[in-house]
This record gives sequence, C-alpha cells and structure tokens, in this order.
Amino acid sequence: MSPSSRPSLGLIGLGAFGGFCRPHLERLFTVHGHDPALPCDATLAEAASQPVVVLAVPVARLAEVAQAIAPHLRPGALVVEVCSLKMHPLAVLRGALPAHVELLGTHPLFGPQSGRDGIAGLRLALCPPTGARPSARARLAARMLRRLGLEVVRMSPEEHDRQMAWVQGLTHLLGRIVSALEVPALPHTTSSFDQLMRAVAMVSQDSEALFRTITEDNPFVAEVKARLLAEAEAVLRPSRPALAA
Repeated sequence: MSPSSRPSLGLIGLGAFGGFCRPHLERLFTVHGHDPALPCDATLAEAASQPVVVLAVPVARLAEVAQAIAPHLRPGALVVEVCSLKMHPLAVLRGALPAHVELLGTHPLFGPQSGRDGIAGLRLALCPPTGARPSARARLAARMLRRLGLEVVRMSPEEHDRQMAWVQGLTHLLGRIVSALEVPALPHTTSSFDQLMRAVAMVSQDSEALFRTITEDNPFVAEVKARLLAEAEAVLRPSRPALAA
C-alpha cells in the first residue's frame, strides 16, 4: 500500500506499548503520533482529529486523556483503546467522549517482550462495547489487523475480563511471588524450571502500574487470589506429622 493511499490514524501515547506498535501500524496507516512526554510528530489536536484514534495510555490516565481529546474528535471517528481490561476502560470512555464517536476495545495479547521477534500469528482480542454492533469502520479495522498477521478473536468485554483474571492475573501474581524469592543463578536446571524463569522474566518487565491494573482493577481477580491463597496453604500444609526428636 503506497503512503498516499493509506488511511490516517492518530496514536496517542508513545511509551512502551505505543512505541512498540507504531512501526507495525505504519505498515497500513499514516500514523500521527502524540505523547506530551516524548518527541512526536503531531499535536494532540492533530492526532485526535484522525478518523481512527488509538489510545495507548494506562488505565489510570484514560479519563484524563479522554477529556483532552473529546473536543477534537470528528463525528463518526473510531476510538480504539488497548488496555489490559475492557469493562472499566470502555465505561470511562463512553462517559467522557461525545456520543458521535464509536468505541472499540482491543487487547493485544502480547507486548514488547513477546512480540520482539514479530507479531505474525499472535492473538488480539476485539471487544466491541456491550450491545454495540460494529460499524463498517470497525470491521475494516479488524480486517487490517488481520493483514498484520494477527489472529483476531472477538469476545464481550465481560468475557474478556473474566478470562484475563486467570490468563494475566494468575501469571502476574505467580511471577511477582517467584521474583520476590530472589532465586539464585543455578548452574544445573531442568527444562521446566527454565520455562518457569522465562515466564517470570517476561512479566517482570511490565510496569508497576500495569501489575496493579491487572491484579487489582479487574473485579474477577479477587476470586483468583482467594483460590490461589487457599490452594497454596493446602499445598504447604504438612501431609504427615513431623518426626519426633
């Protein structure tokens, strides 16, 4: 696709994930990037006035960013968020943005670490707001994501958050626990141990804000925590009396 024929896209947030996804998006879109903390090529107004606007910002900043872009959004624009949760971010955006824009929740189930060797074959969850029917623009966005080689799966925001309570919540909780053990460097290991430590290393690269979002802001993680604690106590409980001295 030649640069002149590419649709335009505003990318707000050029941090760890925004910076990672920009080169991939530029394969299909003319990207107007904005980040107040980093050098960028577009003002907030320019990025927010594109037909598709991607918000690559933490959940904690979503309301602030939504209020800032609201006056600049054109009627019929598609606003896409990429947060690790879906129910709360979509509710925040719907409350802050004008009714004349369409919302689309997405969650790339990968990041700078897992996607460092390419994103072809990786999975992205597509979550339209509950009760909303995707427009032609949203369907086009899904087709273009597939052109990047992604496996696009559709689910409701609630189904997404219920699944991610286990997929991400459990992974990050266990990763934080194992990381806190400060396991020493060991010269002789097993394959299963090496896989465990690789998984711990992958999630340890995530920010503290992302860890808190995944493990505290998802309402379905409370059940995961309770069951994890109960099973840990059961596993660690002695199975037979200690030998007498």
